[in-house]
Amino acid sequence: MNKTKLGALILIVAIVGIGGVFFYNGYVKISTNHKAAQHPDLPIPAVLKDTNPDPNVAEYTLTAQQGKKAFISGKTTATYGYNGDYLGPVIRLKTGEKVNITVKNKLPEATTVHWHGLIVPGSADGGPHAAIQPGKTWKAKFTVSQQAATLWYHPHPMGKTGEQVYKGLAGLIYVDDKHAESLDIPKDYGKNDFPLVLQDRRFNKNGQLVYKLNMTDEMYGFQGTTELVNGAVKPQLTVRRGLVRFRILNGANGRTYNLHLSGNRTFVQIASDGGFLKTPVQMKKLTLSPGERAEILVDFSKMKNGSTLRLQNGKETLMYFKVKGKSDQTYKVPQKLAVIEKMPVQEAVKTRKFVMSGMGPNVSINGRQMNMDRIDEAVKLNTMESSPKLTPFHFLLWSLRAIHTL
Repeated sequence: MNKTKLGALILIVAIVGIGGVFFYNGYVKISTNHKAAQHPDLPIPAVLKDTNPDPNVAEYTLTAQQGKKAFISGKTTATYGYNGDYLGPVIRLKTGEKVNITVKNKLPEATTVHWHGLIVPGSADGGPHAAIQPGKTWKAKFTVSQQAATLWYHPHPMGKTGEQVYKGLAGLIYVDDKHAESLDIPKDYGKNDFPLVLQDRRFNKNGQLVYKLNMTDEMYGFQGTTELVNGAVKPQLTVRRGLVRFRILNGANGRTYNLHLSGNRTFVQIASDGGFLKTPVQMKKLTLSPGERAEILVDFSKMKNGSTLRLQNGKETLMYFKVKGKSDQTYKVPQKLAVIEKMPVQEAVKTRKFVMSGMGPNVSINGRQMNMDRIDEAVKLNTMESSPKLTPFHFLLWSLRAIHTL
């Protein structure tokens, strides 16, 4: 390799203002200094308004739309969002209630809205078969029939899911039930119960989102160079000295987060994808894969007024918690959070064979390529099937349980 080619590989760093903009492999990495006072406040998503006065039937409207957001100082980034420029509002549902959601597509392309983790009929699932064309409307109707959990919603159009989520189409769903309401844990939204949507993005020098997949991205997942929390770069959140609940979503396309708090502080996990754990689990590290959720409790009661705690992914700081004032509420976290029913071990009712072949656009399963007008497999609810190996497939289910481990 000659000196000219070698020189082209040298990393160039340009620092701007109080923070910094770093160019890494042609992409911008937004950085800021470590003084929490100079970081943006954490954006807190609005709670979507139920427009139906009937307490037993909820009515919501979501609009997928184009937007603009300033991730980089002095730059305006083109984005997508639900009912806003980037990301979407929190949708709160109650177990047992009927729900009607109207989705309007104001994007220049087809989209869908999939309720990730929600138990709904196939007609309301919002998968690739339920495409909403530009300017059109789609309605989902279902009854909430599951226990309390933190879920999320996002688009799922064929061949465009990753890119549309990347542009900003994602939001959280809170399912509440009587059991969750009875637990002595924080539950005041925006006060001691906060959503944290973790994402990573690539920006070009003009401040625009870049979503161009190379071979490495396709094999290992698309990862960004700048970390976001609720759409902000290294934001800060002011919390009171007391117990605080965080509902965390890994909303990244390909990155697995290895989360911990500065100072090696302990926190407590109380829930995962499917809802509350059987008992609280103390930990110092939490691993979340893409699409995975977890609920944790952090005790700030012994921290000094004005002190700061950092949420980190490895060595990377994601956000800051600034302690100010004392909470007027105290909690005694129950040692039993949920009753996990034993799943009866039955004989598998069906054995399925999947033969995968081809590469790139020619991939097929059992000799057949994806066809939007065809459903290949229909699985009956509450039946048991077995797999002799770890599956490479993505299951759009609410929860799974391993009966036997290898």
